[in-house]
Amino acid sequence: MKEEKEETKELKKEKENKEEKKGLKENKEMVPKEDYDALDDHFKRILAEFENFKKRSQKERETLYNSILSDVVEVILPVLDNLENAVKVETKDEEYKKGIELVLKQFNDVLKSKGVEEIEALGQTFDPELHEAVRSIQDETKGEKEVVEVYRKGYKIGSKVIRHSMVAVAN
Repeated sequence: MKEEKEETKELKKEKENKEEKKGLKENKEMVPKEDYDALDDHFKRILAEFENFKKRSQKERETLYNSILSDVVEVILPVLDNLENAVKVETKDEEYKKGIELVLKQFNDVLKSKGVEEIEALGQTFDPELHEAVRSIQDETKGEKEVVEVYRKGYKIGSKVIRHSMVAVAN
């Protein structure tokens, strides 16, 4: 008996589902083609706007991330300069010097992992977008506008310059 009741309940549910689907089809047929086309067009426009919003938001997040990262790196660069100067100083304690070199290497590795690159300057043609000229030297053995000396290294993230290279330019 219970099985029969369960079977009849299942049959009733299937019948109701079929009727609901049939009702939906009837309702769809009742909507005029012009209204349906207008709703379909409206839906497609909203979907396109949403996709554009997602792309714009992603681009804004990336821009904000790079901006914040460059601000933090810019503040830390003087520490990097001091570590590089510390490595250049002569010392009697070689273990101390190795320690400073390891810290400098670790510092450079962290910057590289975040996409920070050193701007190549020595021997390059002067580029005002990347270099800051603080001195001009007349030397016929060097090319025109060639960077002959670097006073302070420059850094960039992608195409954004964090700090310009401070250089001396020939001719």
